[in-house]
Amino acid sequence: MSSRDVVICSFYTPDEYYGNHAKELGSQLTNLGIAHELLQVEKKPGEDWADVTRKKIGFIRDICHKHPDKMVFWIDVDCRISHLPDYISNSTADLIGFQRSFGSPLQIGYAQRTRFWEPSFWGINTTPQARKLIEDAYALEQRATLKATDDYFLEEAWRANARNLTFQMIPTTEILRERAVLETGQRPPFFSFGSSGNVAEFKNKVVQHGSKKTQSTRGKLLAKAKQLEGLLPGGLRNSLRRIADTTGVTSALTKDKVKGLDPVRGRLLGKIVYEAKHGHIASTDQLKKEFSAKYLPTYLEQSTIEAADSFAHYASKDSHKIPLMWWVYPYPGNFGDWLSPLVVSHYSKSGIIHQAPTDPSIKKHIVGLGSIGRFIRGNSVVLGTGISSDDLNLHPRADYISLRGPHSAKALQSAGGKLIDAHGDPGLILSEIIPVQRGKTNGKVAFVRHFSHSAIPVKLPAHMDELSVMMSNPRDIETFVKTLNQYDSVITSAMHVMIVCQSYGIPCGLVTFKGFEENVHGTGIKYEDYALGAGVAVMNPQAIELDLTKANLDNLTRDIKVPEEKKQQVIGHVRQAVARFEK
Repeated sequence: MSSRDVVICSFYTPDEYYGNHAKELGSQLTNLGIAHELLQVEKKPGEDWADVTRKKIGFIRDICHKHPDKMVFWIDVDCRISHLPDYISNSTADLIGFQRSFGSPLQIGYAQRTRFWEPSFWGINTTPQARKLIEDAYALEQRATLKATDDYFLEEAWRANARNLTFQMIPTTEILRERAVLETGQRPPFFSFGSSGNVAEFKNKVVQHGSKKTQSTRGKLLAKAKQLEGLLPGGLRNSLRRIADTTGVTSALTKDKVKGLDPVRGRLLGKIVYEAKHGHIASTDQLKKEFSAKYLPTYLEQSTIEAADSFAHYASKDSHKIPLMWWVYPYPGNFGDWLSPLVVSHYSKSGIIHQAPTDPSIKKHIVGLGSIGRFIRGNSVVLGTGISSDDLNLHPRADYISLRGPHSAKALQSAGGKLIDAHGDPGLILSEIIPVQRGKTNGKVAFVRHFSHSAIPVKLPAHMDELSVMMSNPRDIETFVKTLNQYDSVITSAMHVMIVCQSYGIPCGLVTFKGFEENVHGTGIKYEDYALGAGVAVMNPQAIELDLTKANLDNLTRDIKVPEEKKQQVIGHVRQAVARFEK
């Protein structure tokens, strides 16, 4: 089956929201060369959104009648596809789609979901069994007097015909999610999900199928806490955040757990990470062997084991330990966040153990590079830390050696703290830690995304190679920076990749992607904060289209290098921080 054997259909009401989406969807499908039919439907007097959606069943049936030899796909008009993968357009299954709520195969079953299929994108093949499903759904929709949406009738037809149907589930990794990490070997996602807000409005007003799944108590509390926080004035909000952070409330509500295929796997992986964080090499290795002898690790499980190896590398260095605060997720680690233990460890004889930003801290610890100023405690030793938003205040009584820049320093003063004029992100000294002689380059451009941009469907020109930031082990970081130095220039959406380029003197462009500007947390203040603190020209991210083959890369790139004097100042800051723990 080729794209000529596929037709994608949708309908829309003539209001501004759906009408504009219909134009965009039609234009996109035309550019992709995919046959499509988009129908404008009128909402009659007395009808609401639920009444309109159930008409979808009859519309899809009509398209099936019109195209008996084509596989018919429905897509919600506010959703998008970047392409249609061959395994979908060439599917021989009677029915193909995403599982309800875009669940994975490990969550299959009605105990997990109210219904089996996600109604925003699904396809019906040309087989008699497939066409019977849509005929049955239509027949029920025509005679039913209950208040229900289209997915109710699809579900009923599915349950009635499932024994005779072949079906294919589209992997959940095909969905473009914000801040999602692209797994090794994963196909680039093709589908992005839209939401008009009507689903939530009608959730309790239409007939639903039953489910045993309920939101966890912790999830409910976290959602309520976020809602209440947003209603508070800035000063009170910051005070309550600090109380929540220091007492462990934030940790209790947001704490990540290792997600294995079942609790047994998860517990074993948790033990591996625990032993590694405390530098217990022998027990870590033994637990890893135990896991390897029993299981074939998933991407997430393998990433967790790689992060454990990195924890163990730093924690086992010496019997004397320095607690250091940095972000460790998502596993195996994000390059920028894991520069913190690399930098501190290089200038210390001690082992480095992880202090989670959201966990309560009894012991004195270093807060290193990153936008984690919110989590500074009264017993923190602060080393080049910054803020991501100017509505955050820093703890006024911590031991401040340096801050990332003057904006972070101003936030400290606003909270009643002293003036700190020692500035500089510790990441800018990486060229002093891993010396690389930059010689003849390869004539290409390196493209490096922030991890939250990794699943965005970007098109690269032939002379551009993509490198990943997903790493934590110092060996991988060394290989990464040596590789960067082989390129003529670098285009990146990750701030610490830019900082490292400026440390080595690699021409670099800082970008974000149109439509995905909010993926990276914060207001953008951190870019200027870094530059002013490092003594270099300010470079804010430029929003670019997803097709980089049409971008003028020369206009994006600037040749900026951190002054040697600033590097030596920051090295001095690191030595001061370490000296607080080592005699």
